[in-house]
Amino acid sequence: MSETIEKLLGLHGVKPTSNRILVLRAIQESDRPMSLADIEDELCTLEKSSIFRVLTLLLQHGVVHTVEDGRGIVKYELCHGDSRGHCLPEELHAHFYCEVCHELTCLTDIHVPQIALPEGYKMLSANYTIKGLCPKCRPGEEKG
Repeated sequence: MSETIEKLLGLHGVKPTSNRILVLRAIQESDRPMSLADIEDELCTLEKSSIFRVLTLLLQHGVVHTVEDGRGIVKYELCHGDSRGHCLPEELHAHFYCEVCHELTCLTDIHVPQIALPEGYKMLSANYTIKGLCPKCRPGEEKG
């Protein structure tokens, strides 16, 4: 897996240092977008400032993109876009924020609708978050 992460970083012009590999591996292995705090909890050997610097670099180079969860917290997920750092339109998907358990879930089968922007505008990303109750938090229903 490290080789794949190193190749991904290389495709985006990012030198594969150990901190960058660790942060990117944590994001890649997660089943949902991760906040800075989530990554800090996962990688207790790295300081918050080091993780933030890596995330900033990965974001600048288009290796990851951000999603705001339902509370305004920025979360990061892997971007499979082009090498210039733009997410492909077909990659942009909806997210679901549960107002009870506060989990943000990728809804990869629900794509962000394409919007016809006015002349001169170019979309680079979109944030489409649906808020509500996830299946495990819906009242009056069996959990499990």
